[in-house]
Amino acid sequence: MKETNHLEIRGMHCAACATRIEKAVSKIDGVEEIHVNLTTEKGRVTFSNTKININEIIKKINTIGFDAEIDRKNNLQSEMEKHRAITVLKWQFFVSALLTFPLAWAMFSHFSWASFITVPEVFINPLFQFAITIPIQFIIGYQFYERAWKSLKSGSANMDVLVILSTSAAFFYSHYLTFTHLNTLERPHSIVLFYETSAFIITFILLGKLLEARTKMRTTEAIKKLYQLQAKTVTLYLNGKESQSPVYKLSPGNVIIVKSGEKVPIDGQVIEGNSMIDESLLTGESAAIEKGIGHHVYAGTINQNGTLKIKVTKRDSETTLSQIIRIVEEAQSSKAPIQHIADKVTGIFVPIIIVISMLTFVLWYVMIQPGQLSEALEKVIAVLIIACPCALGLATPTSVMVGSGRAAQTGILFKEGKYLEVLGKSNVVILDKTGTITKGEPQVTDMYVESFSESDFFEMIGAVEGASGHPVAKAIVKESKKRVFHFPSASEVLTIPGYGIKAFVKGKEVLISNPSYFIKNKLYVPSRADKEIKRFEQEGKTVMLVAINARFAGIIAVADEVKQSSKSAITRLKQMGMDVIMLTGDNEKIALSIAKKTGIEKVQANITPQKKAEIIQSFQDEGKHVVMVGDGINDAPALTVADVGIAMGTGSDIAIESGDITVIKGDLSKVVDAIKISKATMTNIRKNFVWAFLYNMISIPFAMFGLLAPWLAGAVMAFSSVSVVLNSLRLQKTRI
Repeated sequence: MKETNHLEIRGMHCAACATRIEKAVSKIDGVEEIHVNLTTEKGRVTFSNTKININEIIKKINTIGFDAEIDRKNNLQSEMEKHRAITVLKWQFFVSALLTFPLAWAMFSHFSWASFITVPEVFINPLFQFAITIPIQFIIGYQFYERAWKSLKSGSANMDVLVILSTSAAFFYSHYLTFTHLNTLERPHSIVLFYETSAFIITFILLGKLLEARTKMRTTEAIKKLYQLQAKTVTLYLNGKESQSPVYKLSPGNVIIVKSGEKVPIDGQVIEGNSMIDESLLTGESAAIEKGIGHHVYAGTINQNGTLKIKVTKRDSETTLSQIIRIVEEAQSSKAPIQHIADKVTGIFVPIIIVISMLTFVLWYVMIQPGQLSEALEKVIAVLIIACPCALGLATPTSVMVGSGRAAQTGILFKEGKYLEVLGKSNVVILDKTGTITKGEPQVTDMYVESFSESDFFEMIGAVEGASGHPVAKAIVKESKKRVFHFPSASEVLTIPGYGIKAFVKGKEVLISNPSYFIKNKLYVPSRADKEIKRFEQEGKTVMLVAINARFAGIIAVADEVKQSSKSAITRLKQMGMDVIMLTGDNEKIALSIAKKTGIEKVQANITPQKKAEIIQSFQDEGKHVVMVGDGINDAPALTVADVGIAMGTGSDIAIESGDITVIKGDLSKVVDAIKISKATMTNIRKNFVWAFLYNMISIPFAMFGLLAPWLAGAVMAFSSVSVVLNSLRLQKTRI
């Protein structure tokens, strides 16, 4: 049986670390899938619990040098730990920079142009430099040694190996020169030392890590905002008294009170009161929504005015907000397929760089400046430092985190990071009609009453249709309630399959059916009414005829109205080059009518759910990338088959199980927004990759040929990682 667990993994410092964990765990028998996210320091593993258990997987991760445990912490605890880690980094950087300062000052003595700067003699003294470099190299830098050893012990090499090779080479070579030339210490300028190189590299790496950690904190802003929507306590109403209670203790059926200005703490149904509810942070909709008795309200929304008495309908862990948070976290901890390119590169990058550094040493020591060990060593150190592949490892996960977070803020939920990549490649968009293009709730649009008063007419039809659960019947009942206060009782109710319904009301036989039943039974319809019937049908409306005591009484036209945003959304999709097609199970007249109103040129009607899936498969066989947009109920087969399935939620039922992406409010314009966010995210990832690759391709040759000093290499390497994260953060301002 499959089991999925989420892990908190500490001790990762570069992309190679995440790749190493994935490789080690994926080799375990029974593990089916493992995703490790460097940015969030979390992992998700799926395995067969009949072959292995989670404790064995955690033990394996810990064995190769990391600290893993089941992720049971809440977001607040994780944030506090990250803040503590940043505080430690701050102090390490501060102390390292303070100790490096005299070494930096001493460097001026090597440059003729800086002869006007006075350098204290003690700063140039090798023994003094040796003394102040020791705590940088072995106390502050101990973390690099520890991680490098664990990496090598597990059979791989990460960036810490490069750091330790370069700084140790600089330090121990300087140490060798210091203690083998004690007789020349009175003339310190006579020997070339690299203590400042070691100190500079560690200091700059710490600065880069500090800036990177602080910047990465900003990539999780979307999920932090969602967590902040969760209320911790609630006013419970029990036995006529109010009391405070933790939200997690609530159960369906409990009654709570939400006062003006308070957050709605849990999903429920209003049983008393009226107010305007702000759902913007949950759905992206800016306008407040009026809520009264019978309306559903959702955790995380804000009661703007009035007091509401609400009956709880879901537990804290089952609310719409909880599901949204869960989906966003899943998306941010998953990988886009393009990330595997970076994983493969970083997996072999460090060994290649070590080989390049060896070639650099031979090149300088044997050919360019024969016998000049210090010159060769300087170039090797620069190569080892500049080549750290941190920027490459951060290129994808930071963009996926910010992109999926930006989408969540607008009411679009990506289940996994890979759909951010796949959606942007799509070129065919298949749209369901009911609940996707239209509201999914038929409404009475026209009526024609003959020989009866309007009140009698609606009393009769309201009473009869009240006995039916058909969507058209519900629309007629809803309209009838607007016109009469009370329905008489209906008796001898008989459903006529495929045609309609009839019953007795106040002793009169009332028949409500489609025109074909009237034709089949040769029931009389006046010519003027026949013209109205044809007009309504041409407009794509469902027409129901009414007869009372076998006498024609009127016409009711019902239609599922097009959503306000549908036409503009379809226009935008076509402008993006998408091939837009509508597939519907409805009849051809209605389908063509809706298509005409919204500007869709390709329509197929009378299509079963299974047939939709087959049509999508045929497009895929032609090499096209298909997006299916449906309401997540009867469209489940098509949503599953499509390259990307987008489920249109309603707030109360966000159809999470059916689609790869969920649009919470069921607004078709959000589908366009999702595609734009997908394209923007992939563009951002490609820019990150280009920068990361170019950075290494350009800087490594510079370092090899002595055009980049080791201390400058450390600064550039730190800047490259920070620049990638900052570029990803630009997605927060994506215009949609």
